[in-house]
Amino acid sequence: MLHLIIADSELELVPKKLRNHPIIINYAKKRNKRPEEVLLDSTYHHSVLKSLKDGERRGRPDIVHLCLMNALESILNKEGKLRVYVHTRNNEVIYIKPETRLPRNYNRFVGLMESLFKNKVVPKDLALLRIEEKTLSKLIQEIVPDAVFIMHEEGKFMMPKEFGKKLTKYTSPVVIVGGFPHGDFLSDIKGEKVSIYREPLMAWTVVNEVIVSYETSLLC
Repeated sequence: MLHLIIADSELELVPKKLRNHPIIINYAKKRNKRPEEVLLDSTYHHSVLKSLKDGERRGRPDIVHLCLMNALESILNKEGKLRVYVHTRNNEVIYIKPETRLPRNYNRFVGLMESLFKNKVVPKDLALLRIEEKTLSKLIQEIVPDAVFIMHEEGKFMMPKEFGKKLTKYTSPVVIVGGFPHGDFLSDIKGEKVSIYREPLMAWTVVNEVIVSYETSLLC
């Protein structure tokens, strides 16, 4: 079983200090919601994010959406050999059951995440998600892995095929992929850093490469 964690994801409701900004208020009104009920999204809130110290990396629900689409639609997941978790910058963990079919449409996905963060529940037909306040280290302890790998551009270089073979040597490995556009992890993580390409890759590309490499080594 491969455990994939999308960590320090830039997935959050609009923080309190931004809720009175005119752009946030207008955006929320257009969606018939209150400012505290909508996700921070750089597509719509780019100018607002400039007021935050680390605003250049925040408001990226799209990264989580694309990573989850790749993971949950993979052959590995359909074969029951994958577990996926989303850890956020605010130390919340979203548990996702393998049979979950998330909305392909990005706007519907955003609405689902807003409901999850606000109410801690989702519609009955998508009751395969749950959210808990939990640090990344606590999540890893809960999984009890026999190896932890951190996908990092400064990690030890391994070809994807080589990394996939290495993963299959373990019973319950954890692979951590950053759910942010650039920069480094906010959480303190202990594990082996691995790089699968000579240049930085998008998070969803890393997710796809890791899963397919493991899948090929394990199932073929």
